Amino acid sequence: MSVEKPNSKWLIFAILSIVLGFDPWRKTNLAMAAEQERLLVGMTLLPQAVSAGAVCLDGSPPAYHLHRGFSQGKDNWLLQFEGGGWCNDVKTCQERAGTRRGSTRYMNRLEVFSGILSNDPAMNPDFYNWNRVKLRYCDGGSFTGDSEYKSGNNTLFFRGQRIFDAIIDDLLPKGLAHANMVLLSGCSAGGLSVFHHCDDLAHRLADVATVKCMSDAGFFLDLSDITGNNNIRPFYSSLVSLHNTQKVLNKRCMASFTNPSMCFFPQYALAYIQTPFFVLNSAYDTYQFHHSFVPPSADLLGHWKRCKSNPELCSKTQIEILQGMRAEMIKALGNFNKSANGGMYINSCFQHCQSELQIAWFTPSSPKVHNKRIAEAVGDWYFGRGITKDVDCPYPCDSTCYKSATQAAI
Repeated sequence: MSVEKPNSKWLIFAILSIVLGFDPWRKTNLAMAAEQERLLVGMTLLPQAVSAGAVCLDGSPPAYHLHRGFSQGKDNWLLQFEGGGWCNDVKTCQERAGTRRGSTRYMNRLEVFSGILSNDPAMNPDFYNWNRVKLRYCDGGSFTGDSEYKSGNNTLFFRGQRIFDAIIDDLLPKGLAHANMVLLSGCSAGGLSVFHHCDDLAHRLADVATVKCMSDAGFFLDLSDITGNNNIRPFYSSLVSLHNTQKVLNKRCMASFTNPSMCFFPQYALAYIQTPFFVLNSAYDTYQFHHSFVPPSADLLGHWKRCKSNPELCSKTQIEILQGMRAEMIKALGNFNKSANGGMYINSCFQHCQSELQIAWFTPSSPKVHNKRIAEAVGDWYFGRGITKDVDCPYPCDSTCYKSATQAAI
């Protein structure tokens, strides 16, 4: 890892912290104010992929953003799946098809690269000079589907697997085929994609010396809410059926369940992944807290509204209940914690997606577990500098956490 040197960005950050009074739960993301320049990377559209059926929900071509590596990193590749939720029925997929989550027609042509995608060694010490790619998400099924729905003159395309294949095919002759090191990663719904494409990519890149995978905020639990109802199981079941995701799910995993859609859950798929894997997640992941553990249907009177807005406003009883969600995550990772080549970083910050958020990834004020920031933990694991199995103490003991106004969208 590069040695940290004084950097004007962090000098600005320090001045702002003194002037404004640094508060780890401040909604203003001071690290973003410290950035003098943003790295904006242009989009590469793949119109030629349309003929192979590799299309977004609305039939538009897939896309990615590539920022070229340089110096010693020019032969290494980082592939980052974009996140953005899911659609599990025709109605929600139809609505999604008219947005940037279902069509490249509505996407910005320039994308900000920060955190793990940054090209600044002071912000991304281990991967800054790699070829860094962001795979745009427009299929609604975590890059796993292969089907379509027709009604009259309207067609919805669930072609996530073909999109992934088309992007990889386009990157192979650009240097991916002859890479030295590769890291497949992703955030949220993109983090879930990593579980289902990790071994597939490793097999396709059999001649590459090192292929590893990391999921950020993608460890979505098979979790019942506070009333005992499990809403995520039927949601994933209908998604797998609509998108025809069974083609992608691990066959050995599916053989162990009566309902194959259970293998869409990372906690069940992870046991069958052979490629070295890293799990980055908050034990109090805000998406799962708000939508799976305490969904609106389980809080009709709004008793959890203030707690959801700020964990400091949670009652003692609510904190005790939330420790149950943390316990479920630690339990689900129990066997993985014993793996020889796996790594994990489970902190106690109320966040969702941390690898592309600069203040979370690597700044002087980034969260730490065992005195290690996320970028340092991931780098140590990837490059074999040490064993990384870091699990934070239960909330509210971690004083290094922060509160950001801009949460990465699932």
